[in-house]
Amino acid sequence: MNKTRLALMLSACGFMAAASAQAAPLKVALVETLSGPQASTGLMYRAAVKYQFGVLNEKGGWNGEAIEVADYDNQGGPAGASDKVKAAIADGARIIIQGSSSAVSGQITEDVRKYNLRNPGKEVLFLNMGGEALELTGDKCHFYHFRFTTNAPIRVKTLVMAMKEANELGTKVYSMNQNYSWGADMQKSIQAYAPQGGYQVVESTLHDVNKIQDFSPYVSKIKASGAQTVLTGNWSNDLLLLMKASRAAGLKVRFGTVFLDQVGNLANAGDTALGHYISHAFNVQANADTERFAEDYKAKTGHYPTFIEPQTVFGLQMLGEALKATKPEDGKINVTALALNLEKVQINTPMGETHIRAEDHQVVLPIIVSKVTKSAKYKVDGTDMGFEIVKRFTGEEAVNPVEATCKMKRPA
Repeated sequence: MNKTRLALMLSACGFMAAASAQAAPLKVALVETLSGPQASTGLMYRAAVKYQFGVLNEKGGWNGEAIEVADYDNQGGPAGASDKVKAAIADGARIIIQGSSSAVSGQITEDVRKYNLRNPGKEVLFLNMGGEALELTGDKCHFYHFRFTTNAPIRVKTLVMAMKEANELGTKVYSMNQNYSWGADMQKSIQAYAPQGGYQVVESTLHDVNKIQDFSPYVSKIKASGAQTVLTGNWSNDLLLLMKASRAAGLKVRFGTVFLDQVGNLANAGDTALGHYISHAFNVQANADTERFAEDYKAKTGHYPTFIEPQTVFGLQMLGEALKATKPEDGKINVTALALNLEKVQINTPMGETHIRAEDHQVVLPIIVSKVTKSAKYKVDGTDMGFEIVKRFTGEEAVNPVEATCKMKRPA
């Protein structure tokens, strides 16, 4: 073999090795509700995911390639989500993102857990941006699930502390929640914090999820109970319609909520919403950094970040830091190494210091309790109302203890 031919062969081998090192780009799947009556929330997740992966790709993506994000419409149910997760993995996705509904999160986290057990070395990662049921970091916790949102004890604890300090909690509380894992967690937490809040739970209601079109009978029950405050974890149509029925009935109680910043809620409630409270992970007027972030988000998406969007962006910022620390192996991502690096990430978001608790993969993030006022700087839903900050909590002040039922098995 002459030297020229040998050199060409070695050059070709080197080119092939370089191509192999680059390999296929990292693939991410958003498995969300993108059609049907509950699509509004899923589309907000998509906006946040598109925004932050745009930022990551502008900075070089991963392994010199743009990160590819594909949408999979789960059509709002666990069965649809399970099918879409299988399709996404078959298409090469190594990271699954979802947030709408704890019931769907519960299905996805179990599907991911079982897949990883059957496919060692080919693991996928589930990034949970909105499923807040305690079981997800309790008896269903596992190493490849990370939660970038809060849970019921965090929401109730911060609401109760802030409203009591403001002398606006009252001594009679009505617990109104949806009848599934998240709602049950809320009901349990509302009862658990009664001694600390100095209130009596006068009545508790668990109702069907997103099936009730007329909440006026429930509003009548609230009025008859003599409650001064309603604490609720309701979301989507169940909060929108509850607000609408409260307005129509002229209900004079104060609401402590989790998802009052969902688009449309203040518009539906009108002036009835004045004085209502929310525990949330973002308020645009918190500081100069939150305002800068909000303006950039609006410039790229057409609206200010709200509801579940900020926490999704911040979670993906953490993923970006973990990706920086995860080197390719033969041009591919080692998902176990990525998860180990994600456990170590600590960042300063516009809201403050945020990190993952390694014991259960619950995010520890700052929380703000706000009140609906007309004096808020940023108005919402085309109304003259917005969210005025009442009390701030660091992540450590807000977070709940690790659930005793979390028995996370770590990789060897």
